[in-house]
Amino acid sequence: MNESDLKALLAPLPVSWWEADGGLRVVDSGGGAFEDERTARRFLEALCADHGGPTGPADAGPYQACFEGRTFDVNWPGHEGADRHGSRGVAVEVGGRPDHGPYASFADLTPAAAFVRDARGRYLWANHAYAHLYGTTREAVVGRHLADLDGPNDASRFLALDRDVLTQGRSVRHTLSYRRSDGSPGHAAGYRFPVRWGAGRCVAGIYVDVTDYTRVLDQRRRAEEDLQALRDHSGLPCLRLSPDGRVGEAGTAVAELLRVRLSDLVGLPADRLLAKTPERGALHRIWDDLVEGRRRSARASAVLVDGDGWQRRARVHLSTVCRTAERVAGVWAVITRLGLRQEAQPPLTATQVRILALLAAGRSNADVAGTLHLSRQAVDYHLSRLRDLLGAATRPALVARAYVLGILSPQAWPPRSDTAAHPLSPV
Repeated sequence: MNESDLKALLAPLPVSWWEADGGLRVVDSGGGAFEDERTARRFLEALCADHGGPTGPADAGPYQACFEGRTFDVNWPGHEGADRHGSRGVAVEVGGRPDHGPYASFADLTPAAAFVRDARGRYLWANHAYAHLYGTTREAVVGRHLADLDGPNDASRFLALDRDVLTQGRSVRHTLSYRRSDGSPGHAAGYRFPVRWGAGRCVAGIYVDVTDYTRVLDQRRRAEEDLQALRDHSGLPCLRLSPDGRVGEAGTAVAELLRVRLSDLVGLPADRLLAKTPERGALHRIWDDLVEGRRRSARASAVLVDGDGWQRRARVHLSTVCRTAERVAGVWAVITRLGLRQEAQPPLTATQVRILALLAAGRSNADVAGTLHLSRQAVDYHLSRLRDLLGAATRPALVARAYVLGILSPQAWPPRSDTAAHPLSPV
């Protein structure tokens, strides 16, 4: 078998052979280890960079080398006369390609960006996700130096990190910033660790691009800062309640309104801020609808009790804060309208409220008795009780006191309670 026959035999096999002149310039090469001449020349350049090619010691003998995730047994004997006579070498593949086998396929196609670099910053292997960070292909990354892909400052920073990893000999978890191919800033989080790649110690890394996640977190942080500024400086009384009905956050305006310290307000059950009135029961039913996801928002009436025991009638807008479509994380309560601050409102029966509404409409005692199907004596008794409870001696004073205390709604006609279920019902 002559030399031509041998070369023809090696053409389909996972073998690479080459002939180099004294200046290490390849004058001939072949074999079936690589699909194109460019990759074969990159392989030879990698061998020269790692082992000095034929200028190594004469007794160096065969050695193993890795290239783009593939392992080769290399025989490129060195001798003192190589500079004058040139040399020949051969490499036989003994390890699979990175795209062979389940684990290698996973590493190559995983959305996490992964790479292997030598100690000088030259890429030995990279997967598709890593090349995508730079807007290119893995073939355009492997074999190039770090400085070819990143700017000078980033390249220096990444090389310094590589040196630290190799010096310490352990993995490092961190987040780094980089410049994307379109010039926009990017962020990645992951690990960098030392590995044995062929005969040399190299640095490997696996990262997840967290640019969009970082952007969302930054937008959320700014939104929370804006919301906090609005809560604390707008003068709008508002507080955030947890699903179990406790005050989680509160603005200074609501603390001043309720005459309590802000530190005492946070963590307090919201029920302690409500007077025991018909509005409280209605508010509980609305609250159940909100925290169980049946409603997203609601408007309700409430009678607030401040730190001095005085009361204020208020209108409250409630809006849910949803962590997911099914789960409510909290409820914002914003006080949109406030009545006058009054002493605790005396407990009145439904009949007494109806009587006050009829008096406010200008009805006589006989009309009140006929409308409510009461005797004149019963009406006189209720009026006497109302004078004592409200501290008013005359009919006009009773009506005025009912409006001042918020028993009757100033926005409704015919007169009725502010909590009436129907416009035509006085209560």
